[in-house]
Amino acid sequence: MRKVLKYLAFLALAGILLHFSFKGVKWSDFIGGLKECNWWWILASMAIGILGFLVRALRWRLLLLPINKEITVRETFDGINVGYITNFLFPRAGEVARCGVIAATKKVSLEKSLGTVVIERSFDMLCLLLWMALLLLFKWGEFGSFIQAEIIGPLFGKMNSLMWPIVILSGLLLLTVAAVWIFRKTILRIPLFEKIFRIAKGLLEGALTAFRMQHKWMFFLYTLLIWLTYWLTSLTTIYAFAQVGHLGGTDALFLMIVGGMGWVVPVQGGIGAYHFIVSLALAKVYGIAQTTGVIFATISHEAQALVMILCGAASLISVSLWKKHIKE
Repeated sequence: MRKVLKYLAFLALAGILLHFSFKGVKWSDFIGGLKECNWWWILASMAIGILGFLVRALRWRLLLLPINKEITVRETFDGINVGYITNFLFPRAGEVARCGVIAATKKVSLEKSLGTVVIERSFDMLCLLLWMALLLLFKWGEFGSFIQAEIIGPLFGKMNSLMWPIVILSGLLLLTVAAVWIFRKTILRIPLFEKIFRIAKGLLEGALTAFRMQHKWMFFLYTLLIWLTYWLTSLTTIYAFAQVGHLGGTDALFLMIVGGMGWVVPVQGGIGAYHFIVSLALAKVYGIAQTTGVIFATISHEAQALVMILCGAASLISVSLWKKHIKE
């Protein structure tokens, strides 16, 4: 019941954000804008999105190879895709789902694969912050006020309100860890705590594979290629709309960063959050009409969502066939 309520709460949040995104939109203009879209550019953005999934699979495999050298690109590619489609049903459950695909191969345990995902996601968040910092450093006059007012300000405001709870919880966590370490021999005799310790150990071992990974330069190259596909996806979507066609590469980078913030909001597939923040950015920074901004955000989001769903469905079939083959 708790999971159902959590799912419904996220769905309600997505609905509220969609409501504010589409509020005041003239539907006749919206439909007209869809008809004027150059769908060849949208197809190009979708193809680039699939390429990005493949590069993510190659990068994840690098982290898994120190654990088991028999991990294949197909397995990590299927895992990535299953993770994406799962996020449309249960926000943030995709990371566990893709590790479940790998665990089903019996090559890497669920705990260790989750440890590699922690490293991967942490690195991606650092990259997103780095791109934002570089953009603000060189283009503060154009984008600084929006990011300060709509992203950094609210984020730090929320952090300030949660500062004391975070400090208290951090202190309790440290005390708990210290107590567990001191009395570990006694605690580990209890089956439940032994299982928890085994899971924590697996997560730590998975995370530490980053230090044992061969060809670390390939990890950084794949990361750069992943962000290149994100940027190209943003740029090709800009080219698809005459109303925003005057925007360039730097603007595509800005919209990529803003859109990335929308995707990380814990709602199903970024629905609503992405539409809201991207249309808001187009209105505040470029003075683009709300209807045009919503059209752009909708096509941009739904094109990539369709890619995720199609690739996810194909990978679910692939995993199912693979399991059937193993049983036979």
